[in-house]
Amino acid sequence: MKILADLLARQQGRFAAELGIDVRAGAAARQQWLLAAILYGARISGELAARTYRVFAARGLYTPAAILAQGWDRLVALLDEGGYARYDFKTATKLLKVMESLQEQYGGSLERLHQEAADADDLERRLRSLAPGLGPTTANIFLRELRGVWAKADPPLSPLAQAAAEELGLLPPGLAPREALATVKQHWEAQPAPGFDFADLEAALVRQGLDRRRRRPASRAGPAAAKL
Repeated sequence: MKILADLLARQQGRFAAELGIDVRAGAAARQQWLLAAILYGARISGELAARTYRVFAARGLYTPAAILAQGWDRLVALLDEGGYARYDFKTATKLLKVMESLQEQYGGSLERLHQEAADADDLERRLRSLAPGLGPTTANIFLRELRGVWAKADPPLSPLAQAAAEELGLLPPGLAPREALATVKQHWEAQPAPGFDFADLEAALVRQGLDRRRRRPASRAGPAAAKL
């Protein structure tokens, strides 16, 4: 289906790749993506979330030990430097709790968290239980880009991606998220785009969904938000 290749040519692939993160490269890259996913998960522009991630990345701050060593005040300052001021206090607290839980429960290893999960649902539950406020949107942002990398990373299609797929004629309206995911996978298996994988397509659909949301009248679009 040429529509998939056209979409990928227009909207690009994984958000992680846009940040210079190859989630297939190893544990360190996936830890970097966890930090980025937490930043993307707030109602803040994608540009500010990416800028803030780069503030942390430039200093090598992404592991549990490195984040915890900063302390709350320093994390707030780093978040503010990236333009994350609206959610700086809340996000600093969340980052400390996520990294503390990851350290205490899994020896600081996301790979161990994945290994100990029984299945996709348990993986999401374990991820979300790392900190209060680490909700389904952040979990979906993180896990969908690991689809095909981690065996148990298999979240449902996000609302943004599903709305975009409906608009593009890939889905009928009203499908359950899991059914929508299976249908989009069928389209992909029938006509994959060279140089991309399904996670790239999913990210492109999310980007299309964000564009769709921006096109809606302000009275219907709700708060300006980036949540991917």
